[in-house]
Amino acid sequence: MTVAHDDATTPGAGGSRRRLSLVTAIVAVTVALDQVTKAMAQAWLPPHTLHLLGDTVRLAFSENVGAFLSLGASLSPALRFWIFTVASGGMLVLVAIYVVSSDELPQDAIVALAFVLGGGVGNLIDRITREGRVVDFLNFGIGNLRTGILNVADIFITFGALYVMWAALRSGREDE
Repeated sequence: MTVAHDDATTPGAGGSRRRLSLVTAIVAVTVALDQVTKAMAQAWLPPHTLHLLGDTVRLAFSENVGAFLSLGASLSPALRFWIFTVASGGMLVLVAIYVVSSDELPQDAIVALAFVLGGGVGNLIDRITREGRVVDFLNFGIGNLRTGILNVADIFITFGALYVMWAALRSGREDE
């Protein structure tokens, strides 16, 4: 795979500083958007559910002790703490180190992983400050075909991860 380096991915100290600045800015904006929208949901939604765009979007306050689609919600509080707070926090540290230190990542992958990192940090903040609970308030769908209840951090994580997977598949095809 041939990687074109730009300012944020240029090897060396200057590229590392630019990459760190880019990742820090994206994470800061992502976390801020996530935390502000969660605070707004908590302040304005309970006990109401808002139906928008012909019920394509529903806004309803919820707190999730599990992961995606409440997976793991039935685990003991101690096990949830170790998995969803400690282990996910450790994974976020590893992602941050990789994104900031890898000279081989193209800028679009850096941006995508920074969105994953920012979303993960936003949800981790909830877990730490809300006794293991994450605020969710968004639900999308048509009729009975709906997503689970999620938040802005989940959207950043999902789109960042999907972009990384798509870019990896595309890169694999280019290498053939």
